[in-house]
Amino acid sequence: MYHNCINMISTVGTIYSHSWTVTAYGARHVTDGQTERKERGYMIVLDYRDRRPLYEQVTEKLEELMFSGVLPPDSRLPSVRSMATELSINPNTIQRAYAELERQGYIYSVQGKGSFVADGRRLQAGIRKDWEEQFNTAIEEGLRIGVSCRDMIKMLEEKEGGKADDQGNEPDKEI
Repeated sequence: MYHNCINMISTVGTIYSHSWTVTAYGARHVTDGQTERKERGYMIVLDYRDRRPLYEQVTEKLEELMFSGVLPPDSRLPSVRSMATELSINPNTIQRAYAELERQGYIYSVQGKGSFVADGRRLQAGIRKDWEEQFNTAIEEGLRIGVSCRDMIKMLEEKEGGKADDQGNEPDKEI
């Protein structure tokens, strides 16, 4: 059993050039007047040492590309097969990542056409929903470790530069 694991690890290391990460470059179509060309528009890097499943890594990287504007609204994502080939992973992994992105509202599918980045409103709503979940988790964690509501409000005001006071909100008000 030990030797099988060693053989498998050395094979994986050989396949990925003794690196434990895989990089894939996506191409996007760019139109300049009358000519259309493909250019490398983004990069996805998967880390095989990361404890998270590959589909979560793919999902996260695509979200980052959407949030940063590299993948603009209504742009077509690579097909499941082509992305799986580029990343040298199972197409089911990419399909699962796309399904998760669609469930979150970041992409939508058109039968026979492929998957596309959701429009700005849907994407913005998804970003806000994720942020609210993270914010709520941070608040719960703060309360759990003994941070008072007053201290949290103070921290928010410091981050905002005291703008809460300028808008007529009372910083000492209990939540």
